[in-house]
Amino acid sequence: MVSLDDAVLARLEKGGSRYEILVDPDLVDIWKKDNNSVTLDDLLATGEIWNDAKSGDRPTTEAIESIFGTTDLLTCVQKILKDGNIQLTTAQRKNLVAEKRTKIIHQIATTATDPRTKLPHPKTRIELALDEIKFSIDPFLSLERQVQDAIKKLKPVIPLAFITVRMAFKVPGSDYGGVHRLLRESIQKEEWLSDGSWVCVVEVPGGMKNELMSQVAQRSSEVSVKELD
Repeated sequence: MVSLDDAVLARLEKGGSRYEILVDPDLVDIWKKDNNSVTLDDLLATGEIWNDAKSGDRPTTEAIESIFGTTDLLTCVQKILKDGNIQLTTAQRKNLVAEKRTKIIHQIATTATDPRTKLPHPKTRIELALDEIKFSIDPFLSLERQVQDAIKKLKPVIPLAFITVRMAFKVPGSDYGGVHRLLRESIQKEEWLSDGSWVCVVEVPGGMKNELMSQVAQRSSEVSVKELD
């Protein structure tokens, strides 16, 4: 359950009154995409519907029934989040926008490359380009949707290519555990060599190449890597 200090107001105004709930701002987007992915205990700061959460005023059961057609908390929360608005303080909105902006930049930096060099764009370059196009970030719009919008608007400003690269890693058997846990989602094939070394072939977005090599090197000082055609 989110603390009252970190919660934000979700408000629905209807029938001349307002109906408020206190929610975790980080979970609202996840909740909207899949109601079953977040429990009410995690989403809500209190299991109550308010007319004015700040003053502690609560609607009557009859009023809730009249507006929502039910007193079931889950149904009421769904309607407030679907048809109402998220009320943020200036500081809360600023923090959420900054967090979403960081995620957008990271997503583009780890999936896109510069077609001229076939290398990832530095995050600073992407950040400056977003400033140049004055890209507006919605703290509650899905990351995937905003990444797609950002890419579309960035392409006239910086060249972006979305390619995959195949790399072969070879590490001593003693380093297998840590490296395998890191790479397992991307492994296409793997085998053990007669000298006790473990090798694998992975396929990843081009923008992830340098970061992945660095991460593997942190887990195995004797790693050898080769980019495949």
